[in-house]
Amino acid sequence: MNDIDAVLFDLDGTLCRHAGDANAAYRRAFDRIGAEPFGEPDALWAALDGPPDPNDRVGYLGAGLARVAAQHGRVDIDPIELATELVDGIDEIGVEFLPGATTALDVAAVRRKTGIITNGPRDRQERKVRSLELDKRVDIIIYAGDLDRRKPHAAPFREALTALGVPAERALYVGNSLAYDVAGAHNAGLRVAWLRGDGSGGDSDSGAYRPDYVLAEMSDLAELLEDER
Repeated sequence: MNDIDAVLFDLDGTLCRHAGDANAAYRRAFDRIGAEPFGEPDALWAALDGPPDPNDRVGYLGAGLARVAAQHGRVDIDPIELATELVDGIDEIGVEFLPGATTALDVAAVRRKTGIITNGPRDRQERKVRSLELDKRVDIIIYAGDLDRRKPHAAPFREALTALGVPAERALYVGNSLAYDVAGAHNAGLRVAWLRGDGSGGDSDSGAYRPDYVLAEMSDLAELLEDER
C-alpha cells in the first residue's frame, strides 16, 4: 500500500484477547455472591445485545444476565450484583496477542506510523497495553473512553490523525466491530480493514456495512500490506 502512511488498530478483539478462562470467571462470580450458577457462559454471550458499552460494562452484562436468569426462573438473583463480580473477575484475567497480531504490527510499522484507538478508558486499558508492551510498539495510543466522544464518533480518529500528522485518506484502520470500528473509521474518512468474527463472539457478516478490506485473521493484514506495498 504505497498510499498509506499510517495504520491504526483497535485493541480488544483485534490485537489481543483474554488469556485466561472467561468461563471460570463466570462461575466464580456466582461463588462470590453465594448463589448457585444457572445456565452456561455461552448463554450469556448469546443474550448480550450488541457491542459492549465501555462506559457501562456492568449494565451491559447485567442486562444479559437478567435475560438468562429469567429463562431459568431465578428471581433470587440480582443481575447487577452478579455482573459487578463478573466484570471484576474478567479484569483479573491477563491478555495475550491474537494470532498474527505481532506480525501485523511489525509489517505495519515498516515505513508507516502506527497507533491504537480503544474505546476503553486509560485506567482500564493501560494495564493491557503495558503487559503486551504495545506502548513500545506503536507511536500513539488514544483512550477514547476518556474523551467526550467515543467510536463510532469521528473524534477519536481525528485526534489520532492529528497526533500522527497524517490525513484521513492516507490512513488505514483495523478493527473487529462493524458498529464501532468500521462505522467510526468511515465517518472520519479512513479506509477500514475489518477483522471478521466466527459468529460465536463477533460479527461474521458485514451486512449493510462496507469495509474496504475483510480479514479472516490478523495475519491477513500483513499479507495485504506487503502485497500492495
